[in-house]
Amino acid sequence: MNTVRLGRTELQVSPICYGTWQFGGDWGEVDERAAVAAIQHARERGVTFFDTAQGYGFGVSERILGRALEGDLDRVMIATKGGLRMDGDRLVRDSSPAWLRRGVEASLEALGTGRIDLYQVHWPDPRTPFEESAAALREMVDEGLIGHVGVSNFDADQLRAFPGVETVQPPYHLFRRDVEAEVLPYAAAHDLGVLAYGPLAHGLLGGGFDEHTTFPADDWRSHSPDFTGDGFRRNLAVVAQLRRFAERFGTTIGRLAVAWVLSNPTVQVAIVGARSTKHLDESLEAAELTLGPDDLAEIDAIMRGAAPVAGPAPEGM
Repeated sequence: MNTVRLGRTELQVSPICYGTWQFGGDWGEVDERAAVAAIQHARERGVTFFDTAQGYGFGVSERILGRALEGDLDRVMIATKGGLRMDGDRLVRDSSPAWLRRGVEASLEALGTGRIDLYQVHWPDPRTPFEESAAALREMVDEGLIGHVGVSNFDADQLRAFPGVETVQPPYHLFRRDVEAEVLPYAAAHDLGVLAYGPLAHGLLGGGFDEHTTFPADDWRSHSPDFTGDGFRRNLAVVAQLRRFAERFGTTIGRLAVAWVLSNPTVQVAIVGARSTKHLDESLEAAELTLGPDDLAEIDAIMRGAAPVAGPAPEGM
């Protein structure tokens, strides 16, 4: 797989990044053996970039990733995230310098590495000045614990206020395009690396859902308005139209959805978190799929009937 430069960093990474949110417990029961096999399959297929987070099970996802890549960590790029913690049974934002340092140290141990290539603030913390968070991360760059500093789920004003940010990880898919207004233009103007997460709209664009689809109680989608009611049924009709378009294009809806994200010239990387090797292979092949202006215009026309899909925030998990 060809590599791309991640913004103004020197990191050369695969345009498909394997994400590991699904191994932290928020998507239901985790089969660790299958998770390790999926990660190793991604590596065998040429993926060199892997994304995880301290908050994905508070060490669970990172340990699985570290185990799967044991002995290979010096040949891949690892991105992780911090700035979330548990307060009783609630997930809260905490990007204080002390918690960020504890997070980096915990992630290094869980991953089994001495250096994290990209460390990202997972969600903006309104109680900690961005300057303090940025200074703490820069200090750890100087110490060699992390290589580069990024943020996730930040809007354009928050990006402007965070000193030294090098990358941004926004949610971006066909059912959620709000970042096109300000975040992506800001990233392009300042040469920020863009790692888009959720290109399959949390499974909706995988093509496997219908009006009878339900989710286990420990899957966050089971209590999400994005996956119930009239909006969900409306979006299933849109997905059916996209599937027909993909079939005429000679591809699958999942491959089409990931290729659409990568068709934006500001996006260098699409993060996919497929559990099965079949769906992972579809996403990997999306890097070779080119969508022309007419294709993009037809997709836009189909999406006019869609209901927005926002996805979860920490407070709702």
